[in-house]
Amino acid sequence: MGRSPVRVGYFDCFSGISGDMTLGALVDAGVDGRAIQEAVASLGLPGELSFETVRRGGFRATYARVVTPHEHAHRHWRHIEEIIDKGKLTPRQKDLATRIFLRLGEAEARVHGVDLSKIHFHEVGAVDSIIDIIGSAVGLDLLGVDRFEASPVPPGRGSIHAAHGRMPLPAPATAEILKGVPLADSPVEMEMTTPTGAAILATVAERFGPLPALTIDAIGLGAGTREVPEQANILRLFVGTVELPSSHDRVWMLETNLDDLPGEVVGHAMVKLMEAGALDAFVTPIQMKKNRPGVMVSVLCDEAKITAAEEVLFRETTTLGVRRYPVSRHKIKRREVQVETPFGTIRGKLGILENRPPSFSPEYDDCARVAAERGVSLLEVYDAARAAHAAQRAAT
Repeated sequence: MGRSPVRVGYFDCFSGISGDMTLGALVDAGVDGRAIQEAVASLGLPGELSFETVRRGGFRATYARVVTPHEHAHRHWRHIEEIIDKGKLTPRQKDLATRIFLRLGEAEARVHGVDLSKIHFHEVGAVDSIIDIIGSAVGLDLLGVDRFEASPVPPGRGSIHAAHGRMPLPAPATAEILKGVPLADSPVEMEMTTPTGAAILATVAERFGPLPALTIDAIGLGAGTREVPEQANILRLFVGTVELPSSHDRVWMLETNLDDLPGEVVGHAMVKLMEAGALDAFVTPIQMKKNRPGVMVSVLCDEAKITAAEEVLFRETTTLGVRRYPVSRHKIKRREVQVETPFGTIRGKLGILENRPPSFSPEYDDCARVAAERGVSLLEVYDAARAAHAAQRAAT
């Protein structure tokens, strides 16, 4: 099995993660800070972004300084979308910024029990947080890696003052965002991971665990705002290459929740999704808000098929939005084969895994066609195809 180099960005969050730490680490790792500044300036917001070299815990690091006037505005989701659309960002950068904000908004909506459209973005809707998120989306894209990974995340210990008063750490929205993310011990009495940092990490990281066996090309150190006596308040970003089996690849998962469609319509949409080039499409029963039963439609597709698949979802269902995120796949080697059965020729796929006998899967379409033509059960044809393959293997 061949191996191919994959470029990886690994966030070492031993002191947590925030938006400004992410920006600083990206620039320190080699991303052009001027490109991020120009993208931020195109938003038309009353704020300025600069990068400076500082020391945290005795270590040199890059600090992303955002200067904004004081404001009382609380922005809604539509305001955030308007700001993103206004900026001179590439489609990939706009998409990533939208997904990060969507992760934040959905967490806030669950915490407060309201619809996304009614959420006030409080602290994360302030100009400095908007600049942190959109600037990070631009920097993450410009870094040019194939995938992101991260260490377990320390959320922090103690409490903070937020818009709704004193809250224990992790803040409710941060805790919601970090569902499914392994947490690390928080030795310092402070907020180590902010909602912004959590949303960035949860959106882009495909794996959480120890540093992979990569060949390091660059290390970026992003400084936190505070100097912490107990440890260096920095975020480390390792950038390098790792040799993965060539059977690894990255595809996209699209998801949407539905609770107001007949089953026949959902089934029709699934057919259209496969016709549009989806690698797979499936439906999962879920329990939605207000105790309504519904289904989640999941679509696996290549990046080039995202637009076509989303067009099907918007045209064939009543959804108002689609979640999307990259996923990595590990595929075993496979090849097409044919076997001769008493019912005729049947195609199938042979799965080949090292140190194990190959597995044979008859092609459903062939089996169904032959069963109909010969007036026998589908199971009989399947059994005949598997028996034919076993005999073929024994003869070689």
